[in-house]
Amino acid sequence: MINIIGVLPDDTVETDVKVTEENLKRYKWYWVDFSDPSADEFRLLDSVFHFHPLAIEDCGILLQRPKLDYYDGYDFYVTHIAKQEAKEIIKEELDFFVGPNYIVTFHFEESKEVEQVWSRITNQAAIEKWDPYYIFYQTLDKLVDAYFPLIYTIEAKLDVIEDNRQNQSMDELMDELFDIRHMLLHIRQTVNPMRDLLYRMLNSQHLTEVKNRREYFSDIYDHLLKVSEMVSSNREITTDIRDNYLSMTSHQSNEVMKILTIITSIFTPLTLISGIYGMNFVNMPELEWRYSYYVVLTVMLIIGLSLFFWFKKKGWFD
Repeated sequence: MINIIGVLPDDTVETDVKVTEENLKRYKWYWVDFSDPSADEFRLLDSVFHFHPLAIEDCGILLQRPKLDYYDGYDFYVTHIAKQEAKEIIKEELDFFVGPNYIVTFHFEESKEVEQVWSRITNQAAIEKWDPYYIFYQTLDKLVDAYFPLIYTIEAKLDVIEDNRQNQSMDELMDELFDIRHMLLHIRQTVNPMRDLLYRMLNSQHLTEVKNRREYFSDIYDHLLKVSEMVSSNREITTDIRDNYLSMTSHQSNEVMKILTIITSIFTPLTLISGIYGMNFVNMPELEWRYSYYVVLTVMLIIGLSLFFWFKKKGWFD
């Protein structure tokens, strides 16, 4: 599907326009949005706009790394949108062709960011301040702002895991923790290349319109830096929580082993004594003694109690 906004020299906005070279020449500037285009619509990138074959090829290849390419008369940008579906972070690509009097957006999936800017410009009474690079800035700003709710959701989940008020098992908590680490990894793989793209834009000598709006694009870059720091911070938190749980598990295992060791240490000599008198040799004179049974039990009790109090003195029961 193709949507178009055309702005005439008198700042009148038209939306019901057929995409042809002759029609587009009438406008002071225009915005064409390719949303999940058909094969015939896809070919308009070449037949009407005459974009470079490599740029058109990049549009057809999904999930390239965010980048900036300079072409004669326009610039080509590849950006990434991050969305959450269940326990997965889904990346989608949004491409921009930005020239002095037009902007073309291209995406295969629905883009809320594009829809928000589109709705805003179509409902705007004063259109004088709008131009292709202002649309580019607005869309890019909303795209980056959409990263923050993902991070805030993850932080809330980490708080729940850390408190563990539902008394979940260790295995369940570790599964959730590794899911979160996986989500943070996907966000980092989206945010860091976008941060590098904005850095290149701000330091480029070719992008005059970006230099004229440097404070706006610098604000987007600052947001990307903040998101990147939040991702790194939350990954460190997941590492700390994981290490704490592993330490607790190791401590619990050590406590169990200590109890088993105490029990084994107490009963080993008692087992030895009972084993000796359970051999049933014929020549065992003390078996004939009247009080031998009580004496052996007393000796075993003394040995057991002595070991128990000795271990307690050593602090093994603390």
